[in-house]
Amino acid sequence: MKKQLLLLALLPALALGFVGCGEDDGTSATGEGSKPKVAYVTNGIASFWVIAEKGAQDGAKEFNADVEVLMPPNGVEDQKRMCQDALASGIEGIAISPIDSKNQKELLDEIAENTIMITHDSDAPDSKRLCYIGMDNYQAGRMCGALVKETLPDGGNVMIFVGRLGQANAVLRRQGVIDELLDRSNDNTRYDDPSKGEIKGDKYTILDTRTDDFDVAKAKAQAQDAISKYDNLDCMVGLFAYNPPLILDAVREAGKIGKIKLVGFDEEKGTLQGILDGEVHGTVVQNPYEYGRQSVRVLAALAKGDKSVLPEGGFMDIPARSIRKDNVEEFWNELKKLTATDKPVEPAGEETESSEDKKESEEAPEGFQDVEG
Repeated sequence: MKKQLLLLALLPALALGFVGCGEDDGTSATGEGSKPKVAYVTNGIASFWVIAEKGAQDGAKEFNADVEVLMPPNGVEDQKRMCQDALASGIEGIAISPIDSKNQKELLDEIAENTIMITHDSDAPDSKRLCYIGMDNYQAGRMCGALVKETLPDGGNVMIFVGRLGQANAVLRRQGVIDELLDRSNDNTRYDDPSKGEIKGDKYTILDTRTDDFDVAKAKAQAQDAISKYDNLDCMVGLFAYNPPLILDAVREAGKIGKIKLVGFDEEKGTLQGILDGEVHGTVVQNPYEYGRQSVRVLAALAKGDKSVLPEGGFMDIPARSIRKDNVEEFWNELKKLTATDKPVEPAGEETESSEDKKESEEAPEGFQDVEG
């Protein structure tokens, strides 16, 4: 009789224990009043990501969450280790910018099977992510190509510089530039193999695409070599945040400011100053602050069971902007205000201590793993 009474007493507790133990729908059962812990994982260390980190931290305050910002200094293996450590700690959601989504399927599957997963900056559409937060990288590439047309209206020879072509965002940006210069129709599945040599259009020729594996010294050397190799080089395009300032340095050193036109990507200090000084025609900027803020907003809501935050079609578009001399000062002031500092963002290559993870992790190697979006 005593055993029967004890069993009856335990039934309510057992029932509560089984709530939420059904099939995983990709969201957590965190209570409405609780404070979910989420992780915002970048694909490297860069001033771009410092801005995103500020957005994530502000988002955590605004949407009642705890966020851990993880910036892998040494590529794919560090990103994998950090994500797995976060999973082991019981993290309730991860927003990740995959370094190489096609070759990280196992990691992305592991994350999605154990917590809420969304992507930002660079997508992994074939993964089990619940949504992607960022811009349309192909269209942003076309915007970059339009800037080339502005500064080189009669056509000419162009070279493209980027960290690597394993990331989806890099592939799409490069293709967008090429398609715009060759006046092609929109097709983000098109791919011009860089190993096939020059790509010729009626007015513009893409001489080559140079990658640097996020090694700053190599990136500058690639720019210097291109200037030396091609006397007929008319425009250089840098597609990752650190590329344009390094290209600008190389062009200055060669004494070819004005002769070789420059177009960039992102809001690196050197790029913005180059636009102010008339040495860089323009740059296409993202909104890394909103990448961070919106990622935390979505993860926090999903952790509380609110699926209404998921964007239709799984894509939250945070549009890119073209910055030229006529709007660069206004944009830079906006950026300073947004990041709550009177100083411009740190240039690539300078070490920052902007997250707990960076304090505990290994120092970034020489050359600085700048992998922005």
